[in-house]
Amino acid sequence: MSSPKSSLETALKQYEKTKNQHLSDLKELVRIPSVSFDGFDPKNVQRSAEAVAALLKKRGLENVEIIKLADDVHPYVYADWLHAGPNAPTLLLYAHHDVQPPGRMEIWKSAPFEPVERDGRLYGRGTADDKAGVIVHSAAIASYLETAGKLPVNVKLVIEGEEEIGSTHLKEFLAKYKQKLKADVMVLTDTQNYDTGLPALTVSLRGLVVFEVEVKAHERSMHSGMWGGPVADPVIALSRMIATMTDAEGRLTVPGIWDEVRPVTKEERAEMDRLPFTIQEFRYQAGLLPSTRLLPGKDGTVHPLLQMWREPSLSVNAVEASSRKAPANIINNSAWAQLGVRIVADMDPVRTARLVEEHLKRVAPWGVEVSVKTDIGGKAWGTRATGPVFDAAMRSLEKGYGKRPVLMGCGGTIPFVEPFSDALGGAPAILIGVEDPYTQAHSENESMPLADFEAAVRSAIYFYDELGNR
Repeated sequence: MSSPKSSLETALKQYEKTKNQHLSDLKELVRIPSVSFDGFDPKNVQRSAEAVAALLKKRGLENVEIIKLADDVHPYVYADWLHAGPNAPTLLLYAHHDVQPPGRMEIWKSAPFEPVERDGRLYGRGTADDKAGVIVHSAAIASYLETAGKLPVNVKLVIEGEEEIGSTHLKEFLAKYKQKLKADVMVLTDTQNYDTGLPALTVSLRGLVVFEVEVKAHERSMHSGMWGGPVADPVIALSRMIATMTDAEGRLTVPGIWDEVRPVTKEERAEMDRLPFTIQEFRYQAGLLPSTRLLPGKDGTVHPLLQMWREPSLSVNAVEASSRKAPANIINNSAWAQLGVRIVADMDPVRTARLVEEHLKRVAPWGVEVSVKTDIGGKAWGTRATGPVFDAAMRSLEKGYGKRPVLMGCGGTIPFVEPFSDALGGAPAILIGVEDPYTQAHSENESMPLADFEAAVRSAIYFYDELGNR
């Protein structure tokens, strides 16, 4: 009978021997345009689920099934391997197989759904977000099963099919299959590393409240020369309204919105200070134009990462009034914008939605008509990375990457984290991924570093050993 040490070593060697097969698995998934948004063929998401299910069976998982809550709901894939014994921990491994739309085809340097290796990276929609997450799980599991014939832990896999559209039915899915998904630890492989080659555990996520704001001033658009002056322009009205939401440095000024923001602790600041950071590199990663300065925060001393991870912010996602391709000399009858407010720990999204809507209607000039629709995209989430599971995760990442990992926040929103955590009674959540600051997830030319993909698989192999044989 093989020892735990020999099982670990043979699993690591097996991955090195078979890593090209697993990379081919990833490429095959990327070739399926599994865009879950309305307007795209849902058959491709179904085809993606079928491909994931076939892959998991091929790599040794059991009880593989495609789960659809309804005909019009994109499919989940479930699989497990539960033979490590009742005393071994059970891990719930998460990833998603749906992807964002490709975006502007003319900007892609290669076809979005034809994976291409270039300069040490794999390009294509879903290479990083999040089909790589599927393969990190399947490759690590297969490396054990193809050698030792068993895993040191029990595993359950959930591969979601609607994450990119807000995990609309996830709560329903978790409620229906709560017993089936019961686990001791969650591993959610859909976040990023702090930098290329520098692994990270994500310990905080901002939430999101989205607003659709429409301003109307008159029944129809009209000639700007004949009517300009006394007639209110709804585009200018909307612009003035949005401008009141932040100060000159871009900091939110909606009354009451800062009241619930959790103060940053000394420990969090110390961890922030440990991160390798330069303003020059940050500007480069953000793609800022040379003349564009960074917004300095409340008093000019707030660290940019703290601004992104621990402070609320406003973004104007889209504005529409007329046609950019064929603008006319008119006063538009209406103006529309989508605004996104990122919220942080302790902020109630319902309260935030109310405060913003009240503010917009209060500051609307000239008696224009204002309508606001709100959508809560997800609550903020955070965890304290303490205890044996987090210690094991940190050791595993260091062994897999060869560098001590860091703790980081994420300015974005991942809606599934809190529902999973609640469904599992607060089980420890390990948030990892293969993205880096150059991945361009959701944008054109999405890619991921191949070396970090391999390091992530090695880290998973070490993590199973750390939890199951310690």
